[in-house]
Amino acid sequence: MNKYIKLIISICIPLLIGFLGSAFTTSSISTWYPELNKPVFNPPSWIFGPVWTLLYIMIGISIYLVWVSKEKNKKMKKKTFFIFGIQLFLNFIWSILFFGNQLIGLAFVDIILLGIAIIFNIYFCYKISKNSAYLLIPYLLWVSFASVLNFAIFILN
Repeated sequence: MNKYIKLIISICIPLLIGFLGSAFTTSSISTWYPELNKPVFNPPSWIFGPVWTLLYIMIGISIYLVWVSKEKNKKMKKKTFFIFGIQLFLNFIWSILFFGNQLIGLAFVDIILLGIAIIFNIYFCYKISKNSAYLLIPYLLWVSFASVLNFAIFILN
């Protein structure tokens, strides 16, 4: 398969997950979410879309680098793709839990699991492509911040 097609597929998958997750977010952003008590460090709502879009693109490039790497160990690549899938699933589920079902506490549990999955993903990506792993660091930092924010909202409400 052409490398450009692999790149497009790799970027489109996380963007699609983000788009599907936003279906649960959009309706709550203007109704339920504004009514919540939020900490002083809560960013304005408009920032989340651009940040997540950029992160999804970086996640896609990261998995692309794994996909096209010269790594001969197919088992290692398979583990990396598996963890990548788990990570995207947990990311998607968070939107459903937090915004769709307004289960802030359960969403917090999910986002902690997501953070752990990202750490594993970074670990396995690093074994295949250091650049792939480095591209996931902003994602881990953002999810770490989102975890603190999620917990604070849970406590305040």
